[in-house]
Amino acid sequence: MQADFFAKRRRNSIVFLALLLLVTFVAIVITEYDVEKGFTSIPKAVTWSFSNFYPNEQSWTRLPDILVKLQETVLVSIAAASVASLFALLFAIFGSGTTGINGFMRKVTRMIATLFRNIDVSAWAMILLFSFGQSALTGYFALFFGSFGFLTRAFTETIDEVSSSSVEALQATGASYFSIIFQSVIPSCIPQIISWVLFMIETNIRSATLIGILTGTGIGFAFSLYYKNLNYHAASLVVLVVVIAILVIENVSNYIRREIL
Repeated sequence: MQADFFAKRRRNSIVFLALLLLVTFVAIVITEYDVEKGFTSIPKAVTWSFSNFYPNEQSWTRLPDILVKLQETVLVSIAAASVASLFALLFAIFGSGTTGINGFMRKVTRMIATLFRNIDVSAWAMILLFSFGQSALTGYFALFFGSFGFLTRAFTETIDEVSSSSVEALQATGASYFSIIFQSVIPSCIPQIISWVLFMIETNIRSATLIGILTGTGIGFAFSLYYKNLNYHAASLVVLVVVIAILVIENVSNYIRREIL
């Protein structure tokens, strides 16, 4: 019996790899991708990067301006994730199978969350450019909408998984709907909610770099400006600063998660 189980797993693995190779081959044919040229260009790209894409002495003089842009990006990312989490929690409560008022409300809230989640933040930025132009507000709303969709889904699943038993216990005692929400659902979900918000802040900072290129704001705009002006040394410094900022924020987030979970 055990031998049949492992043989079945091996067959499934072989079938999966075969399908993966087939899809890859079809994609190469359709896109007319030159595999040989792709691999041979890697050494040239590495050589160019080490020759041009590194901070030099002159680029370090631009560090204060880069840090100002980074501060703007980080603050917008935190604000978008924090405000979106409040709306997401409200929608998650109404959309959860445990705390939803009725089936119609659950379906509506889930559909709204799905719509916002499935539109990429860069697409939101392009859409919002027509309304707000190239401004920090455009970047904020693009990150807000993306964060709202993702967090609503995450909070809904968290409520369904964490608080079902405690909700049933309070319902059996005749507790009111708002008592169940504020005395059971939210307290039991707070650690996971904070963890998801921290994750969203990290994600927003990464996305904000691309958003800044589109909206002409923040650290993304600084990178785009230096790169288009062929100032690769300053552009590489921007990349270095962003990587360091993300690593610092990720370590802080991991520390907070360890403390609350």
